[in-house]
Amino acid sequence: MTAAPSAGPGRTEPGDGKPRRRAVAILAGVALAALLADLVTKHLALAALTGREPVKLLGGAIYLSLTRNSGAAWSIGADHTWVFPLITIGVVGWIVWMALRLRSLPWAVCLGLVLGGALGNLTDRIFRAPSPFHGHVVDMISLFDPYGQVWPVFNLADSSLVCGVLLAVALELTGRQRDGRRVGRDGDPADASATRDADQKERA
Repeated sequence: MTAAPSAGPGRTEPGDGKPRRRAVAILAGVALAALLADLVTKHLALAALTGREPVKLLGGAIYLSLTRNSGAAWSIGADHTWVFPLITIGVVGWIVWMALRLRSLPWAVCLGLVLGGALGNLTDRIFRAPSPFHGHVVDMISLFDPYGQVWPVFNLADSSLVCGVLLAVALELTGRQRDGRRVGRDGDPADASATRDADQKERA
């Protein structure tokens, strides 16, 4: 009886869809949690901070200061608000495309954070005043200064985006691939079974 050929580069092994489904489920769950947290905190900020002076927390390390931003950080691009929704839609499309070959759980968390943050701010751009695709983003967290003089006033969507990007950088630096493989020091991709076999040979 001839043994079935092992899966080579570009092939998928039986049951390979299960890790992908798990990774996509985690991506969707993280994105949904990040989006809901952003929407809830923005609603609370609008209800509690409208018309109020900034609220000082932790001895001035954090201020709750309600602002509406038409641009990016430090109001960059404030006169071209319509550009940001288009960029965000492109990012969302890229993440959906990446999910087609996603099998890495750390990458699922990373992309979920980016997706949730992107959708949080995109919701503001589309649905908030003054008009669709020109909406101003609700920000409410300021560090070390009540009016964003030290660091731009931000929201949980921004935090989710930054954490996702930093995690992506860490995963790239450690050689972790989105399909679940890991690149060794020599630059060649090696999966977990190959690494385990090499360890067993060294012990022998």
